[in-house]
Amino acid sequence: MKSTPKINKTWLMAGVAAVVVLGGAGLYAMTRSPAEAPAAEGEAGHSEAEGEHAEGEEAGGEEGVVVLTAAQIAAANIAIVPVTGGGGGETRLSGRVEPMIDARAVVAASVGGRVERVLVAPGQSVRAGQPLAILVSGDAASLRADADAAEANAIAAEQAHSREESLADQGVVARRDAEVAHAQALSAQAAARAARARASAAGSPNASGRLSVTSPISGVVTSVQVGPGGFAAQGGVIAEVTNPARVEIVFNAPPALAAQVRAGSAVSVQGPAGEFDAVVTGVAAGAGAESGATVIRARPTGGVLPPAGSAVSGSIVTGEAVGGFTVPSEAVQTVEGANVVFVRTAEGFRVAPVLVGRQAGGRTEILSGLTGAERIAGANAFLLKAELAKGEAEHGH
Repeated sequence: MKSTPKINKTWLMAGVAAVVVLGGAGLYAMTRSPAEAPAAEGEAGHSEAEGEHAEGEEAGGEEGVVVLTAAQIAAANIAIVPVTGGGGGETRLSGRVEPMIDARAVVAASVGGRVERVLVAPGQSVRAGQPLAILVSGDAASLRADADAAEANAIAAEQAHSREESLADQGVVARRDAEVAHAQALSAQAAARAARARASAAGSPNASGRLSVTSPISGVVTSVQVGPGGFAAQGGVIAEVTNPARVEIVFNAPPALAAQVRAGSAVSVQGPAGEFDAVVTGVAAGAGAESGATVIRARPTGGVLPPAGSAVSGSIVTGEAVGGFTVPSEAVQTVEGANVVFVRTAEGFRVAPVLVGRQAGGRTEILSGLTGAERIAGANAFLLKAELAKGEAEHGH
C-alpha cells in the first residue's frame, strides 16, 4: 500500500519537469526576435538582402532621369513648352503706347445746324450709339421731307400697279399697261430707299430737322468742340472720343528692319511699370511720314499696357537663323558644368545636353542637342535640377 504512492509521485514529478521544459522552450521561441536566427541562416539572409538592395538601386537610380507624375509636375508649376524655330540677334527699339486706329473717333456734324444741347463733357464715359449733342438743321428737315415724300410716292405707285394688274386680269386694259405700272412702282421704291438713306446719313432727323449726333464707339470723351447756341458747320467737329482700353505699342525702326521682322515675332517691352511680353501685329515699311522709318505695331500677350502716350522701349529678335531652335532661357540649366534641358518623357524628365548660342528676348538659341520635336520643362526647370542633384546624392550615399 506504501509503494503505490511513491510510483505515482515519481511520474507526477517527471510530468511537471517536462511541462517546465516545454513551457520554457515555447516562451523562448515566442520572444526571440528574427535577428536572433542561427548564424548560418542570418548570414545567408543578409547576403540575399544586400543583393536585392543592389538590384533595386540599379533599377530605380537611372542616371539623368527624374521620375515625376503629371500631378507632381502640375503641383510644382513646371511649365511644359515646345522647342520653337528661330535664333538670332537682338535689336533695341524705342516707341510709345498709342490708341489703335479704331479706338479714336472724331465725331463731326453730317449737316450744318444750330447746337441745341450738348449732352456730354470731357472725361465722361460713353457707349457706342450714345448721343453727344442735339442739332436743329434746316437741311436735315429738307432731307426728312424728301424721304417722307418719296415713301408716299412709292406707296401710291404700288397701289396703281395693283389696280392695273387687276384690270389686266379682267381684260379691261392691256397687259402692257400693267407692266408699265409695275416698272413705275419699282422706280418709286428705289427713290424712296435713296431718300431714306440720305436722311439716315444726316442723323435720322425728325420732321422738325432735330437730330442727335452720336458716338460711333465706346470710350471716354476727350474733348468737346461746340457749345449750346453755337453753330456747327457740316463736317465740323462736335467731340472726340477715345477708348483707353484699345491701345497698342508703336515702334519706329530703321528701314532695313522691315525685312527682318514679321507679324508674330516676340518683343520684350520695358514700360514705366516694368517688363512685359508683346507680339508684333504689323510691320509697315516707309510708314514714317518724314524719315521713311519702318513702323512696327505690337500688342501685349499678358498684362495691361501703360496709358496712351507712355514711352516704352523694346527688344526684338532679328536675323533669325533658318533651321535653328530656341527655348526659353529659364529652360537651360547647368548640370556638372554642362548646359542641359529637361525633356518630357512618359515617366517624367530626362536630361538632354545641349550646345547653346545667342540669347535675346528671354530666349536662348540651341545649336545642337535637340531635334525640335521635343517638349521640355520651361518655367521652374530649376526644380528638376535640384531633384536630380538630390537623387544622385541619395544614390551615392
